[in-house]
Amino acid sequence: MPLFLLLVAVPIVEIALFIEVGGWLGLWPTIAIVILTAAIGTVLLRAQGLATLGELQRRLGAGEDPSSTLAHGAMILVAGVLLLTPGFFTDAVGFALLTPPVRAAAIRLAIRFARSRMTQVHMGIRTGAGGRRGPAPPGTVDGEYQVVDPEDGGPEDGAPPGGSGWTRVPGERRES
Repeated sequence: MPLFLLLVAVPIVEIALFIEVGGWLGLWPTIAIVILTAAIGTVLLRAQGLATLGELQRRLGAGEDPSSTLAHGAMILVAGVLLLTPGFFTDAVGFALLTPPVRAAAIRLAIRFARSRMTQVHMGIRTGAGGRRGPAPPGTVDGEYQVVDPEDGGPEDGAPPGGSGWTRVPGERRES
């Protein structure tokens, strides 16, 4: 539902801004501003995109975690889409996303939103949003496993012969 509201509200805001600005400046200056912001946005997008790509290559070459660089790159991509979309509101949001502090804040907000929507499972205990804990949900299967060492062809740590039937030792024949 929030996506639907966004898809309806943004065009309405853009239409209202076009009417207001067009009434104040006139048709041709309004169109010129839209084209100019798209051109400026394209130049800024290219520069920041190339800088982010260079940073990504540097981090990967150094064996560092590239996740923050990838997140900034994704935000730059969103900014580019917004800047190429005709409109004053989308241009304002797009230009804002080209500034690193706004991008960082948007990334933090996106992470917070994603974490609130996630459910994590740890050791049979369900942890939902807000850290609520409780028993595992119905249908959870508790199981055991054993590590099979392929070099000696058998289970490690003196596991019972034959095992549970869930693993096969290489070369072992099964009877039906």
